[in-house]
This record gives sequence, C-alpha cells and structure tokens, in this order.
Amino acid sequence: METDVQLKLPSEHADVLGVQSQGTKQADLFTKSFLKRTLPHSKNDPEELLLRKAVVLEYNKAKKVKTKRRKAKGLNARERREMKVFQIKPEHQKYSLFLPLHELWKQYIRDLCNGLTPESNPQMIQQKFLKADLHGAVLTVVRSKCPSYVGTAGILVQEMKHVFKIITKEDKLKVIPKRNSVFGVEIDGFVSHIYGSKFEMRSSERSAKKFKAKGTIDL
Repeated sequence: METDVQLKLPSEHADVLGVQSQGTKQADLFTKSFLKRTLPHSKNDPEELLLRKAVVLEYNKAKKVKTKRRKAKGLNARERREMKVFQIKPEHQKYSLFLPLHELWKQYIRDLCNGLTPESNPQMIQQKFLKADLHGAVLTVVRSKCPSYVGTAGILVQEMKHVFKIITKEDKLKVIPKRNSVFGVEIDGFVSHIYGSKFEMRSSERSAKKFKAKGTIDL
C-alpha cells in the first residue's frame, strides 16, 4: 500500500492533471505530514500505529467427533457355570490356606464394632453381625433339621444366596444350606447366632437391608 502511494506519476497522466510528480523523498515527507494532520493526536508514531494494527483472521474450530464407547460385557450365569468361576479347586481346599483370611476377618469385626470388650452392647454387636461380611468367619452349625449338619464347623470361604461353603479342619469342603439351620459365630468371647432362613440373600444385598428387631421362630 505504501509503495503504491509513493509511485511516480506517469508523464501522460501528469500532463492531463496538470501536476508535477514529486521525488521519493518529497512524497515520503508529504505522506508523514498528511498522516500527522489527519490521524488523532497521539504520543506514538503514526507509522507504528499502522504496523501494530491487529488483523482478525477467520478461524473455524474443528468439531470433535463423538465416539460411542462400548461397555464391557460381563459373563452371564451360564458362562460362569461353564467356566467354573466360583468352584474351589481340590488343591486349594485346605484349612491352613484360609487361616490368614480368618485373622483378617477378626480384625475387620473388631474395627467394625469399635473394639470388643466385656462392656460392649450385645445388641449393637448383633446388629453389626447382621450386615457384616462373613467371609473368613468360623461358622458352627448349632441346630438344623438335618441332624448330619449339626456340629459341622469351619471357615466360611463362599457365601451364596442359599448356601454357606465352609472348609473344615479335615480339609473338606462342606456345603450347608441356610434354610432350616442355625449357625454360631464366636469371636473374642462373644457368640452370635445366625438364623439361616433370614439370611437367604447375597452378602452384598444383606449389607443394605434393614432388619427388623423382632423374634425369630425356632426350628
């Protein structure tokens, strides 16, 4: 733009217009004086204002393409049975292997009940037991409609909706139905009884269930 303004006027145009083309130096002086007169008064040099003039260019922001994430599909009940996910292998059915789990469970119950002392409230402890995770506890069948189950004791390794799976000291896996059975749990001198008929639910469901404080019909 500046070079176009300062170009020398052709002679044929100069004769028609009746003006005389000025030299480059004179044209430069004329341009500066013209800008100084026409532009608002400022401390900055007019040429610097022109050089610093911001030019806004068009910019199109690229649109993000939304991709649908596929949720991981879990195994259904039939596939879990075929893969034997919940079956304990015979070489793992040893009482000694689950003793560390039992020690962890005892510490878990002590923390849950804020310490078990002779001054502890038995009703409060019973309520804690109802919602506690029993994996690792030593269960004893106190009463049952099936006499062969009475006296069976071992560490609980799996709790299903309708059965308890325990490992006895003889390294045998016993499957005890919850219905029509009463189980005893002992820890630090406290003995709590569990009525299996009221426990026919998964442990995850039991933790959110509200138990009513009412008596239970004996076997």
